Amino acid sequence: MAFSMKNYGIQSMLKEGHKHLSGLEEAVLKNIDACKQLSAITRTSLGPDGMNKMVINHLDKLFVTNDAATIVNELEVQHPAAKILVLAGKAQQEEIGDGANLTISFAGELLQNAEELIRTGLHPSEIISGYTKATTKTIEVLEELVEKGSENMDVRDKEQVVTRMKAAVASKQYGLEDILSSLIADACIQVSPKNPANFDVDNVRVIKLVGGGLHNCMVIRGMVLKGDAVGSIKHVEKAKVAVFASGVDSSATETKGTVLIHSAEQLENYAKTEEAKVEELIKAVADSGAKIIVSGGAVGEMALHFCERYKLMVLKISSKFELRRFCRTTGTAALLKLSQPKPDDLGFIDSVSVEEIGGSRVTVVRSEEGGNKVATVVLRGSTDSILDDLERAVDDGVNTYKAMCRDSRIVPGAAATEIELARRLKEFSFKETGLDQYAIAKFAESFELVPRTLAENAGLNPMDIISKLYEKHASGNTKVGINLRGGDSEDGVCKDVSAMNIWDLYVTKFFALKYAADAACTVLRVDQIIMAKPAGGPARRDKPAGMDED
Repeated sequence: MAFSMKNYGIQSMLKEGHKHLSGLEEAVLKNIDACKQLSAITRTSLGPDGMNKMVINHLDKLFVTNDAATIVNELEVQHPAAKILVLAGKAQQEEIGDGANLTISFAGELLQNAEELIRTGLHPSEIISGYTKATTKTIEVLEELVEKGSENMDVRDKEQVVTRMKAAVASKQYGLEDILSSLIADACIQVSPKNPANFDVDNVRVIKLVGGGLHNCMVIRGMVLKGDAVGSIKHVEKAKVAVFASGVDSSATETKGTVLIHSAEQLENYAKTEEAKVEELIKAVADSGAKIIVSGGAVGEMALHFCERYKLMVLKISSKFELRRFCRTTGTAALLKLSQPKPDDLGFIDSVSVEEIGGSRVTVVRSEEGGNKVATVVLRGSTDSILDDLERAVDDGVNTYKAMCRDSRIVPGAAATEIELARRLKEFSFKETGLDQYAIAKFAESFELVPRTLAENAGLNPMDIISKLYEKHASGNTKVGINLRGGDSEDGVCKDVSAMNIWDLYVTKFFALKYAADAACTVLRVDQIIMAKPAGGPARRDKPAGMDED
């Protein structure tokens, strides 16, 4: 007789093959450990002297970058608690477009300090209560640290834009921030609408061309299309343009039909009628005043022949998104079929020319006058990975411009804000009674992550710098931060940020700290992990290596 022992407890409730982890040791501390590992990866990339990471994703694509959003995206984090930090970083990236590293690193630091408190005997709910109070107080103090007068800003004043953008660009490309910030500011100001709050990030395009160096980069009013013009006409100025989304070719009939031809004469006439039809369509476009035809699909040989005869320039744009941007730049309405366009459907371009930049032939579409909708930053660099990193710096700069259009307030950068927050929160924790005060003190201590990491990444002595910063801030100078360019002043490496002109946007700090605290509290609230048995069936096949994102 076979003896089978019945399962009891949670085993009897769930299917065989499930996993169940509970309690402090198994669930809470393991979750904290996973989050610490993730923040340890991103932390060394924080700040201007942040180190690069070499990440090879599941498609064998290589990324060399210090951009935390890209790193965590490509790592494909599996642990459910660490994924919460990744989501916080993504939320920051989508909301502001900068500060994802601060979010993930700060959340990791909060959890590390929470672990110390748990080991000394505090309950996670007491820590959460303390962290929530500390977050509210932090937001109050952050409001007080805002530079007076910074809420009023002209977003078309290049100097003010560069001041606010410089720190975000420097964190990606240290040493090149002056050149890059100037380029990005020019591009953003060109496409800034009447109401700056409606600024669209998509209107600043980036094109990467290998070769040359950063001094060869430029901003073009209009678009730059990779590739040559289709016909022999390579340059047109002040011309009307017609866009055909489905291609320029003799169209096939909607229904299938059979043509019965009895004689050679009929065959000849049949070929001629097709030719005459195509010529009629191209002539109609030329008569409408258009000098340029843009095709979203294939350009037929016969159609091209007649375009050349009627002196029409032909461009081909395969991507429908690029075609939409082209229509937006030129104010054209895209037509579905090759037909005579109405005057309202035509757009206008100042000049289109095929130029050679560093061995690549590109078509430059300039739209200098009137409502300019799109600007393009042409980036030059020696390798693809350098260009990718430059593009990320430009993205950060453009996102920062969008954020400053909504809220232009600034706070001191270079870790000055964090030290002041740490000092004020420590004072606040002494006034609290109950066990919350320990959590608030640890929250304050977590802010030291930023000056410590900036100093470590720059190869300076972190303890020495943090104590100097505290000393300066205690004596009332709340704008003293770290000067990474070396100790040229008698203060060693601590300097007033208004002299160095390093400012961070208030919204970037506000959301980064808020998301980090929320993510940390979410992880601390988990006391059990229950994983069902994974579904059966064949494993999900990955795409073959080497395929691109599209």
